[in-house]
Amino acid sequence: MAASHYVMLCHMIGAWGTALRGRTGRTGPSGWRVPPGWASAPVTYGLIAVCCLVFALGPASGLNPVYGTGQHLFAARQEYFARWGIIPADLLDGSARAALTPLTALFVHAGWVHLLGNMLFLYVFGALTEERMGRVDYTLCYVGCGALALVGYAVSRPDSTQTLVGASGAISAVLGAFLYLFPKARVTSLLPFLFFLPLRFPAWATLPFWVLLQWAALRGSPAGPGVAYLAHLVGFGLGFCYAWVRFGRATRVKNTPVTASEGENQP
Repeated sequence: MAASHYVMLCHMIGAWGTALRGRTGRTGPSGWRVPPGWASAPVTYGLIAVCCLVFALGPASGLNPVYGTGQHLFAARQEYFARWGIIPADLLDGSARAALTPLTALFVHAGWVHLLGNMLFLYVFGALTEERMGRVDYTLCYVGCGALALVGYAVSRPDSTQTLVGASGAISAVLGAFLYLFPKARVTSLLPFLFFLPLRFPAWATLPFWVLLQWAALRGSPAGPGVAYLAHLVGFGLGFCYAWVRFGRATRVKNTPVTASEGENQP
């Protein structure tokens, strides 16, 4: 199954927080800005809650005894993904049932790492993006760009019968919008080749680097089941363009990011 997920938290980028000068977010130790709370970003927290609930109740979590164990559980997972995920060949054949799967697939995840990686990125980048864009535009960007990212992947593999699930395309769209709206936001990243030392870089450096990693992974990935890197790239590009077209230059945060002090606590 071609599950669109981030391996090792998006191949060497573990985003744990952002820092901005101004009113965006809540202030933590030493001026650290953390993502807004529920009142300022209800769509983001609602999406996280729905995705977690759908996962917990479905067979992929292994928590619901209704689906059994062993071979019964495995068969239930395959049937569940085929029902709610995208199968490119079916989608492009014009099946009425398949026409809704670009939306339903956004709320289905293949496993715990898939879910937790996506929800971490949605929490970190989604709340601030929602607060800046507003609930309606943010929802349209997330759902619309996410569905189109999955369709774009399906179009690239029209004969594939592998199932595609996950919110990665939608969350990539949020990353693209975040980059446009907060180019100078400082993102804390964990890099394995530097022994997971937390380092802070501006979004204009961190997120394009993530895009390059996705492109490199796409070029080197086999044609069979795996991560839908193309959906990540399509979603990112659509999200960036949505923010650019919808908001122009007026809404971009141009303030100088807060300088982190030594010993600053990570959220």
